[in-house]
Amino acid sequence: MSPALKRYRDAAIVVFLLAVPFFVLKANMKSPESQSAMDRTILRVSAPIEVAAATLARGVGGILEDYVYLVDVKRDNDRLAYDNARLREQLHALEQAQTDNRQLRRLLQLKDSTPGEPVSAQVIGKDFTEFFRATRIVLDKGARDVRSHAPVVSPDGVVGAVLHVAGETLDVQLAVDAAFGVDVEDERTRARGFVRGTGDPARYGCKVEMVDSRDEVEIGDLLVTSGKGRWFPRGIPVARVTKVIKRELGRDQDVDAAPTVDFSRIDSVLVLTSAPGEEPASTSAFGSQSPNGPRGRP
Repeated sequence: MSPALKRYRDAAIVVFLLAVPFFVLKANMKSPESQSAMDRTILRVSAPIEVAAATLARGVGGILEDYVYLVDVKRDNDRLAYDNARLREQLHALEQAQTDNRQLRRLLQLKDSTPGEPVSAQVIGKDFTEFFRATRIVLDKGARDVRSHAPVVSPDGVVGAVLHVAGETLDVQLAVDAAFGVDVEDERTRARGFVRGTGDPARYGCKVEMVDSRDEVEIGDLLVTSGKGRWFPRGIPVARVTKVIKRELGRDQDVDAAPTVDFSRIDSVLVLTSAPGEEPASTSAFGSQSPNGPRGRP
């Protein structure tokens, strides 16, 4: 195609594209009574095109509107998710603070009700078995007035006794250690016995020795320190009875118990210092079997 014809073609296309809308608009502006045959023909031909164009415009507009709406929704969801995570974190912190405060209040109440001058301490280390059972805990208090064999208690009950004092730390022998034992009594019936740890690596357990066959002991009974031997003060929870096998008269009952303290979760304790003029009784780990002798019974 020659350049001249190409120019005429382009000019014709431009004129057509400008003329068509003009004639369509002109035909639409006339009233039906004044429309000519050409106007009616133009309207009949342009009507489907106008409908298609309007439909296409509405569809594109709807898509754009939905896209903008979804973008806003996603932005709102992201903001809400962030706010929800932040509020959950704050709630967790408040719950943890409430738990810590409750534990501290219980510890202060225990401290106020315990004779002598107990020393508060934090657990800074634990030794665990393969069954996640704590076998030893380490405390952060190494005061001069804390001695070996000193009783260690928590608001839940007897924890154990100080095994070693090493600088600013204390190694504690737990009440479930096989070498630990303490004189107890049944809180309900005052039946006497001697609680000794089983040393079971899989679970926390205790055996209750020297329970007379005539004494009444039942599953669920709470065993507390008897105060005999001037070691632990009287009335501190030690264990709860889980099994009782009665024996014939003259033989001790077979009694199992579970400690009242969860040694895996303990965080704060009290170390009981000796009252003036008192010496603590020793467990079998330190040379004797009970505060009342090898098989002493009150």
